[in-house]
Amino acid sequence: MRLLRIVPDNTRFKFVWFRRYSYPLSAAYSILVLVLFLTVGLNFGIDFKGGTLIEMQAKGGSPEIASIRQTANSFGFGEVEVQEFGNAGDVSMRFALQPGGETAQQGVVTRAREAFASNYDFRRVETVGPRVSGELVQAGTLGVVLAIVGVLIYLWFRFEMQLAIGAIIGTLHDIVLTVGFFLITQLEFNLTSIAAILTIVGYSLNETVVVFDRTRELLRRYKTMPIDELLDLSVNSTLSRTAITSTTTVLALIALVFFGGTAIEGFALVMLFGVVVCTYSAMFVSTPVLLYLDVRAGRLDQNFEEKAPAPVKAKAT
Repeated sequence: MRLLRIVPDNTRFKFVWFRRYSYPLSAAYSILVLVLFLTVGLNFGIDFKGGTLIEMQAKGGSPEIASIRQTANSFGFGEVEVQEFGNAGDVSMRFALQPGGETAQQGVVTRAREAFASNYDFRRVETVGPRVSGELVQAGTLGVVLAIVGVLIYLWFRFEMQLAIGAIIGTLHDIVLTVGFFLITQLEFNLTSIAAILTIVGYSLNETVVVFDRTRELLRRYKTMPIDELLDLSVNSTLSRTAITSTTTVLALIALVFFGGTAIEGFALVMLFGVVVCTYSAMFVSTPVLLYLDVRAGRLDQNFEEKAPAPVKAKAT
């Protein structure tokens, strides 16, 4: 019985050569992320901005967005964001944080129920005050920063300095591109988004460690092989494993996007983008970086070299 081979064993794809295209592409994307971050900014959800979120479903027919918006704006609670989402008939309203504490926020919900309860079922109501949202911002930011610092420290001790630098660059690259996904799509950035970013950091670390472990093994084995050929060999030799891991993860995430419901759709979309980015980064970004670093320097096994075992001489009888 033949085993399934997604990638042939004798694959010799020139991954390092494609840095001529991957590096300009990643640089241009990173510049775009910086510009959007300074001009447009992230679409912070209610977790971070505070306010009231109400999700409703029409009892019959399609929701009249223009009518809902006009009615909601007439409440006097400021500009209201009204949009359709998810399945047909679903509509969400987002009210800004109101002065007056918890009582004022509950007043928004009461007024909305009085106006829309006859034609719409209320599916979800969330109210977050300014103190809670501020604490969530601080806790979320601190959690992301500490997680990234912990990953970078692990990489520094996991590999020699040159390999650690390449792994750190790849991890930071994946974080920047993921933040860019939020900026371009204006997907709501909330606590679930932070969980997605931390998960992507872990996935990026996993992809990089697998490739770099093989690189370190080949550095010990082939002392005279040109570094570009050695890096290509390290990626190609792990390509089958990478393809299987990425394919199965992508299939699971696609199923979550289409059938997981609106509660986890955003998380699944970000993770789907992150898996693609992490796979691309491990092969076309972090590995080619080693070309510009002296990865053969500072090794503790300079005298080690793989040799064929000497033939055993037969004893004279």
